[in-house]
Amino acid sequence: MRWVRCLLSATGLSLSPSTSWDWDWDARQKNSPSKATRYLLLVRHGQYDFSNGKLTPKGWEQAFATARRLKELNLPLQYIVGSSMPRAMETASAISSILESGVALLPTNELLREGAPYPDIPKRSSWKPPLSYHVDGARIEAAFRNYFHRAPPEQKKDSYEIIVCHANVIRYFVCRALQLPPEAWLRLSLKHASLSIICIRPDGRISLRALGDSGHLPPNLLTV
Repeated sequence: MRWVRCLLSATGLSLSPSTSWDWDWDARQKNSPSKATRYLLLVRHGQYDFSNGKLTPKGWEQAFATARRLKELNLPLQYIVGSSMPRAMETASAISSILESGVALLPTNELLREGAPYPDIPKRSSWKPPLSYHVDGARIEAAFRNYFHRAPPEQKKDSYEIIVCHANVIRYFVCRALQLPPEAWLRLSLKHASLSIICIRPDGRISLRALGDSGHLPPNLLTV
């Protein structure tokens, strides 16, 4: 350990935490004696046509490949919910068609639509004006609060829930869940039809089990 301390001293680094963890980040710490863990499987939609917002043929292939991967995982999935934008709706539909009938496809949620969640740093001069952040940011934060929370007291078993949405939304969710600076969201990159998994423990701890996992896609289906 001595050499570690010497190295840290020489580089100006410290073993002291730079930030603290908010254990009551979802305002449910006192009301959640549940021992169940929630797993949120965040799926980015497949490649889409910019002219009509719908999946391209390759996008459909990506969506079905991700659906097969989800089925192979053999998890006790509860439901699929997605953004109301066509590319996410079609991706969710493809996933639903492959999974068992017991996995409910819920109505779409407007809160999950693509947008600009937070002013990014370092700044991109071509990015959204402040009004977009003001409008989209509040909506995407509302989506986070709706889906990201520890299990309720009545939940006895672990749950696995699929959310099909967009790269910006998922990147913001990841930063927000891990209590990282929200302005860092644009530093992350997610491929089409990739899978990110967030684990929410009953005590409020959160871990990122996968970020933009695209190992189930062959090279010819890898697009950003």
